[in-house]
Amino acid sequence: MAGLFLLLALGALLYWLALVSWTFRLLTRPPRQTYASAVSKVRPGDPGELDAPLAFESWSLQSVGRDIKVWEILGRAPGGPVAIVTHGWGSGKVNALKRVPLLAGLCSRVVLWDLPGHGESGGRCTLGLREVDDLRALIERVGVERPIVLCGSSMGAGVSIAAAARSKAVALVVAEAPYRLAPTPARNVLRSRHAPTALNLAPALSLLGLLASGRWTGPRLDSARFGIFDRAAHAAGLACPLLVLHGDSDTTCPIEDGKAIALAAPCGRFLVISGGTHYNLWKDASCRATMERAYTDAIADLSRP
Repeated sequence: MAGLFLLLALGALLYWLALVSWTFRLLTRPPRQTYASAVSKVRPGDPGELDAPLAFESWSLQSVGRDIKVWEILGRAPGGPVAIVTHGWGSGKVNALKRVPLLAGLCSRVVLWDLPGHGESGGRCTLGLREVDDLRALIERVGVERPIVLCGSSMGAGVSIAAAARSKAVALVVAEAPYRLAPTPARNVLRSRHAPTALNLAPALSLLGLLASGRWTGPRLDSARFGIFDRAAHAAGLACPLLVLHGDSDTTCPIEDGKAIALAAPCGRFLVISGGTHYNLWKDASCRATMERAYTDAIADLSRP
């Protein structure tokens, strides 16, 4: 009986280790969205393939030893701000192209980039820990001769808020479907795939934090190196306006998180997108129209005295 018990215990341990390893790999190496994946879905693969093609330049940013791929697109408003668009987990700059026709008409330049571990960029996803420094490096590289508008979705929204809280160059942040803490969307993504979360998520997140910061962070990903992860805490330190756009049917990032983040900002606004989920804000015609009006009004406000 003792031998059987040890055998079962060993099997359970190996199962748990495999489950944590699978969860860690899923979170840090999501499926890549590239030019090929866009073409396979009969979508534009770069700004030159939009219905109204736009001139752009491709370049790379070296950040913490990682090769970050960037598109810098020439806008149609020479006196307008520079928009930097940061996509969410599992997405890429090819998916962010749906925002470009609008932003190009409002901005002098539009910058799209692939987060580490996404698209064509190297490295590993750290769920918004190291990516904040990557975005700050990108802001510095782009330059500040024009006002900077940070536009982010989901994980990219949180990265944009945290980066703006540490940069005086940012004039506006537009956050689509943000969340406060890393475990929230991770848990919901796993559940949507009918995967377990109770025994594997917290250890996987803690391991990610340890590898990213060199210190034990725990599943909240708070650490001495990166500070408090809570995006509401970062929003409280913003010196620029924050506009939060959140669908009322979002099952990945709770709408309560978006409200809390907007309320925490000194100059925050919250707009509910009726019928919006986590994935249809730019796909559903009604949601898209609301998003476009919100973006247009917010960026127009920058030029008003």
